[in-house]
Parts: sequence; C-alpha cells; structure tokens
Amino acid sequence: MRIATTIFLTDETITPVRIARELEERGFAGLYLPEHTHIPVERISPYPAGGELPREYGRLLDPFVALGQAAAVTETLGLGTGVTLVAQHDPIDLAKQAATLDHLSGGRLTLGIGYGWNREEAADHGVEWSSRRELVRERVALMRALWAEEPTAYQGAFGSVRASDAYPKPVRGGAPRMLVGGSPGPKLFAHIAEYADGWMPIGGAGFTESLPQLRQAWDAAGRDPGDLTIVPYAVAPNPGKLAHFEELGIDEIVVLLPSADEVTVLKAMDEYAPYL
Repeated sequence: MRIATTIFLTDETITPVRIARELEERGFAGLYLPEHTHIPVERISPYPAGGELPREYGRLLDPFVALGQAAAVTETLGLGTGVTLVAQHDPIDLAKQAATLDHLSGGRLTLGIGYGWNREEAADHGVEWSSRRELVRERVALMRALWAEEPTAYQGAFGSVRASDAYPKPVRGGAPRMLVGGSPGPKLFAHIAEYADGWMPIGGAGFTESLPQLRQAWDAAGRDPGDLTIVPYAVAPNPGKLAHFEELGIDEIVVLLPSADEVTVLKAMDEYAPYL
C-alpha cells in the first residue's frame, strides 16, 4: 500500500521545499495539494465538513507553483492536486501548466479534478453553478486536444481551440493521470468512465455500495477493468482499513497532514511511519 499525503500549505505553514524533501526521505508516495483561489468573506456556501470554515482555506498557496518547487528538490515523490477546480481555470492555460509540471517532474503529476463546493468563489470566476460539471467535462476535452500528439481542434458549447502546436506534452502520452473527486453517483461515475483514470473519494467510506456502480459505468464505457484507479483521499489509516482497501484492489491512499509549522508536520509524518 502506497501512502501519499495531502496538506493545506499556506503562507504560515511548512514550506513546499521542506515538506517535499522530508516526504521523499521518509518513503511517502506523494504530495497532493488542494486549491482555492480565494474565499469570499460573504459566507453563503456551508463548509462541507460542518462548522466554521478553517482559516487556511483563504491562505492556500497556488498548488502548481508549490508543486513545481517540490518537483525541483525530489526525484521520485508523486505530485498531485487534490483537487484542481477546473471550472475556475482557462483550460488553455491549465493545459500548459499541467503539461509543464508533468514534463519537468518526469511524469510524476496526478491531476486531481473537482467541481467545487463554494458557489461564491466559483461565481467570481464567472462559473454558472448548475452547468459546472458539463463545463469541467468540456474543459478536460479541450485540454486533451492540446495534449494530443498531432495538432487537434476542439469545439464545444463552452469553448474552443484551434488545431495548435502545444508543447510540452504529458510524459505518458495523451494526458497525465487524472482522478476525479466527488460524492458517488451515476453522473459522477459516468464522467469518470468517460474522461478520467479513476476516482478520488474523500475518506473511502461506503465502498461496498459504490464501487460496483463505478465498475459498471466503467465497463459500460468500454474501459479496461484493470485500468480503473481508486485513491481514497484524506484517510485516517488503521490496519483494518488498509487491509480492507487492499482486498478491494486499492494500492494507494492519501493521508491528511496538519496545516501547521514544520515541527508539527514532521511529528505527524512520524506518526504515519508504521504504515509505510
């Protein structure tokens, strides 16, 4: 079982360079970083976990800049976004950012994709909330057109791109590994099967009911069952849970580190050491 990590890196926490070096030295599989461009002080959208929204949400570092620093000081550490809010990006710019990070890191990028939960944040980016899933779907298709080996045009309801020279390309060809986050359901699973490599569910509870549904959607899309990747995110590990995940064919999880100073974060890493 590969143990990767996620953390809310901010201007007040351990730095990307320091955490990346420590993670690789300890044998962790990867570093996934979340994204919020800003948090409007007008609070309308409830915090999904309940209660007050933690202050680190409004102080997050840009994940691609931070992961670029992490890539520069490591050799094998996986680098991921958990998750990129694709609807809030220009897809041509995002395609360039993702491909560049993947190229410079030697193919270590996992592009985690999410639809978002903060309506106010999305609205400031001009996102129509009710259509954001279709917007993300189209933006992924447009990015894939730019990542294609031959110049490929794309025309959609939400945007287009001419057939273009666009380099660098993702190392593995076609796209970096892409995992979609979100709650289980037919629409999510259909989109995963259409354009992604798998699912990044928070916590990993309820797999007994949800995984057969995902695999059914995957099969219906004509995808190879062996290619489906599931990476439970922000997991609190214990031996029984890891054994259950292994029985389900899951070989990577992401554990949550505290959004804190260097001493606190390194102590938390050491507490996860028995699972490495």
